[in-house]
Amino acid sequence: MNPLLDRLGVRLPIIQAPMAGTSTPAMAAAATNAGALGSIGVAAMDPAAVCKAIVEIRAATDGPFNVNVFCHRPATPDPARERAWLEALRPVFHRFGTEPPEAIGEIYRSFLTDTAMQELLLEARPPVVSFHFGLPPDDVIARLKAAGIVLLSTATNLAEARAAAAAGIDAIVAQGIEAGGHRGMFDPAAPDAELGTLALTRLLVSRIDLPIIAAGGIMDGAGIASALALGAAAAQLGTAFIDCAESSADEAYRSALRSEAAFATEFTEVISGRPARCLPNGFTALARAELAGLTRPDYPIVYDAGKALTAAAKAAGDGSFGAQWAGQGAPLARSTTTAELIAELESELRMAR
Repeated sequence: MNPLLDRLGVRLPIIQAPMAGTSTPAMAAAATNAGALGSIGVAAMDPAAVCKAIVEIRAATDGPFNVNVFCHRPATPDPARERAWLEALRPVFHRFGTEPPEAIGEIYRSFLTDTAMQELLLEARPPVVSFHFGLPPDDVIARLKAAGIVLLSTATNLAEARAAAAAGIDAIVAQGIEAGGHRGMFDPAAPDAELGTLALTRLLVSRIDLPIIAAGGIMDGAGIASALALGAAAAQLGTAFIDCAESSADEAYRSALRSEAAFATEFTEVISGRPARCLPNGFTALARAELAGLTRPDYPIVYDAGKALTAAAKAAGDGSFGAQWAGQGAPLARSTTTAELIAELESELRMAR
């Protein structure tokens, strides 16, 4: 018996992570149809795009799916910091035959203040909504729960998990330091204990009276079995799906994932403004060169500059500047379809148990 799986309405203790930049409606639907919980990350979308994505998922599956939103503290503009950041990047833009933007700004709204997104989710009622970077206001949580939506929240430590439990969240995603993509810390300025998936999962299982979902570095059925043995109700996998056919990762991203770079993932703040684990690439080199020692602007203002540089580099034929998120299990990634990957994970899990 697994009450979380019953609550989610899925057969397998596997969640396809909502990694922005790779997860798509086609991937989410395929994951759900294969018995897992499919997910999409919508932090970079406006309400109209999110509505379209939900419609596409529902057209491709009758099963449950997860919509992930970011609950970060809204950015505080700082023109001096932003000008200094762009000036430091000017020589890099020149390498690609263009100029940096005149100014950068907050390109994504936080779910904390995006009332249009809140209302859209209340109207669309996706079966599951998950939160990253924190929690929305109590009244928003109450309204989502009243609409019958199952709520998940990322936690990187016990204090965050306790806050989520107290707010009425239904299950906690224990994000270990091994995980790819953005570190889900509620307060990025606070000290980070950098707990690994194994330690964090076991800690939360022992201290939090809610289902715990292990996330970070899990790439195969043996990893899922290990998480379940620690008491997790399910495992969330993101990097494992990057090279699937339904992923929106471009060829440069996929090639980097298949290269030696997969063995050396690292954290950087220069892509978006918040710590995120990615493959070493042009951006991580900037952190050690042109941007070294600079005080970065807030998230997601930094992302505005990053996206402009990504576009400039791509136009010049250089795919090494991108948000190439990946966890420490990246060398174990497979090139396949979402359905085939989940079938393989299920078989491996059965063998490992």
